[in-house]
Amino acid sequence: MEIYILRHGIAEPAAAAGARDVDRALTKEGKQKLRVVLKRAAAAGVEPTLILTSPLRRAVETAELAAEVLGYSGELLETGALEPARDPESVWEELRLHKNAQAVLLSGHEPQLSAVVAYLLGTPALRVNMRKGALVRIAMEEFGAHPRGILEWMLTVKLAGADS
Repeated sequence: MEIYILRHGIAEPAAAAGARDVDRALTKEGKQKLRVVLKRAAAAGVEPTLILTSPLRRAVETAELAAEVLGYSGELLETGALEPARDPESVWEELRLHKNAQAVLLSGHEPQLSAVVAYLLGTPALRVNMRKGALVRIAMEEFGAHPRGILEWMLTVKLAGADS
């Protein structure tokens, strides 16, 4: 399985959403920068067969944009496993439920996603800087009790040329 981990793009400040974190939307700039990253990903052959997203608005909007740019026509599946306070083990258990999918894209938040990357690589102490709009590819060959993935690459907004 290919696992793509996508941090949401730049979102409105909490005050703009009426102080409800769950309602924070992506900004115009956030969408533009995210689109550049996703176009680079599409050019590299990223084609998710399943998209899982946090139920928070900014992650759902990120997943919707990913679906559009990457040509995904399936349903977006919201999962509590990708809520910001959840642990990496819950994300692994969710992935194991979908182990027959060829390529899964996860849309979520920090600091959870950097912990998920480290956990999926079998190195929970690893520190990863998942900037807004960053996309990581991990190859996963087995779905045992503990993951042992292989880091394939990481694409950031800056590397994609959107941060100018």
